[in-house]
Amino acid sequence: MFGREKRVLARHYLDEGMSRAEVARRVGIGRRTLYNWIADGLLEGLLGDQKGGYGPRRPRASKLDPYKGIIEARLARYPELSAARLFEEVRAAGYRGGYDQVRRHVREVRPQEPTEPPVRFETPPGHQGQVDFAEFPLPWGRRHALMVVLGYSRRLWLRFYERQTMGVVIRGLEESFAFFGGVPAEMLFDQMKAVVLADGRGSGGRLVENPEFRGFSDHWGFRIRACRPYRAQTKGKVERPVRYLRRNFFYGWDFVSDDDLNARARRWLDEVANVRVHGTLGERIDDRFARERPLLGPLAPHPYRPVVPRPVPSQTLARAGRATPRVEVERRPLGDYALFAERSP
Repeated sequence: MFGREKRVLARHYLDEGMSRAEVARRVGIGRRTLYNWIADGLLEGLLGDQKGGYGPRRPRASKLDPYKGIIEARLARYPELSAARLFEEVRAAGYRGGYDQVRRHVREVRPQEPTEPPVRFETPPGHQGQVDFAEFPLPWGRRHALMVVLGYSRRLWLRFYERQTMGVVIRGLEESFAFFGGVPAEMLFDQMKAVVLADGRGSGGRLVENPEFRGFSDHWGFRIRACRPYRAQTKGKVERPVRYLRRNFFYGWDFVSDDDLNARARRWLDEVANVRVHGTLGERIDDRFARERPLLGPLAPHPYRPVVPRPVPSQTLARAGRATPRVEVERRPLGDYALFAERSP
């Protein structure tokens, strides 16, 4: 059976005024076949905008077709859910195709987000870490994700907390340093709602440095840098993981408690976030971290012990039957108090 292409070619040659015998010879068919095509009207409407011209190609069936409804329903509820998460979900539902099909379909059914600004300002290995909080609503209350990102490798640490306080930041940073196996030379903070870098505001609205946190940074051996003024090329290293955390981890999952939330977050760090190929860098994060890890500063020999007295919780006072509050002071060498006095104004 002769294909449609031969009939289109025959119609073209006839329109050019070529004889039927020459058309049959050029197309490679018998003259009788050509006469039959003409008599049966098989050469009508094969060129130009006439009826019967080429139309859009019929879409091909794919392995993803039975699962597209799942993807579209999930995106209707969680518009920013990532293609990687949706790939995992349709695979759990029985899909046996590849990731690229899922990624292309997600791109088709969801509008593309605006392009990120310019190439990020990069820092050398071990030089900088960045810190920020992100807020997440949960059935039992809002929780704050403290996120620490190494500037060179983009290795990420996070933990969810009930509050944003200096104590939370200190505990979180100590845990992140243990997770990284070292300390960056400097830590960049987005003012942190004045939790860490300030205990008040001086003249002209200038932030006043918190001496307790300065003692913490000296203990661990890093420099404090505030993100002032805002610099998108630098600060985006921690802002982009916030969006990535929402889309690839938080959206679409049901958590039952703080312990469940943090346990799943730790597995996600180990199995997804820190082993992926980074979109901007084009390298696996764990490969870059292998180069950065030896250049981090050493860990402190023990956790930071605050100099400022800590109040005894009200519950403890109530249980003891005491109406007057007292404070609990941790014993430390006199040299520590001398250093603290030197730093204080």
